[in-house]
Amino acid sequence: MASGSATISSDRIAQRFAELRRTNRRAFVPYVTAGHPDVARSIALLQGLESAGADVIELGVPFSDPMADGAVIQASSQKALAQGVRFDQVLGILSRASLGVPVVLFSYLNPLLHGGSDALQRAADAGADGVLVTDLPLGADPEREAWFGNGPLDFIRLVAPTTPRERMSAIARTGSGFVYVISRLGVTGVRTELPPDLPETIARVRAATDLPLCVGFGISRPEQARAVAKLADGVVVGSAIVRAADESVEAAVALATSLRRGIDGE
Repeated sequence: MASGSATISSDRIAQRFAELRRTNRRAFVPYVTAGHPDVARSIALLQGLESAGADVIELGVPFSDPMADGAVIQASSQKALAQGVRFDQVLGILSRASLGVPVVLFSYLNPLLHGGSDALQRAADAGADGVLVTDLPLGADPEREAWFGNGPLDFIRLVAPTTPRERMSAIARTGSGFVYVISRLGVTGVRTELPPDLPETIARVRAATDLPLCVGFGISRPEQARAVAKLADGVVVGSAIVRAADESVEAAVALATSLRRGIDGE
């Protein structure tokens, strides 16, 4: 857990993974962009994902220059921004959804900084349990890293297939909750095949930390989710669900249900 005073928010992610370990199950971690397709459907989608069996939900904070994201999530972010969804509106959506599963804010650094010095506490008060910052690599800004590490939210760190093992260990030591393992280089988006070196990547991260490992980038189908679930502690699916949400909330929830079943081997 991150240093600083313990909170209910920062405990819920650890509790969820502990429960999954006890039942020999793997986490389903869907990603959606806050305010997409619109505020009302965004709330309905979050609630639908919980009903579909999500263990942790990643809630994207819309940003004008999402460099790590592919076309689908970029478009969802732009759609949300066009409707006036900013950091405060994201917290409002989260609060109104009133979810019973842990939520991780998935954000670039700028929106969090614009949220003010109390942004992390306000996020925790709204129902967030963790925060993942896509553009804050280890050592880039120690003061900001300390702000996240000492805050009320679990600080989820990213590792890539090219990250050296020593750096993996250092990254994991500064994080909490779980480690997000990027399955491949590049941006987010649907892929037809899993990278062949994924088992080796996961093994290297596993040797560097005791935190649960959740794998994302490119996972879109139940059979892919099942294959990843055999290797990792959790499976992250974003672009495929966001793309389905463009069709309807029901389509996105149906996809989430099929992914849940795939992870469970049903």
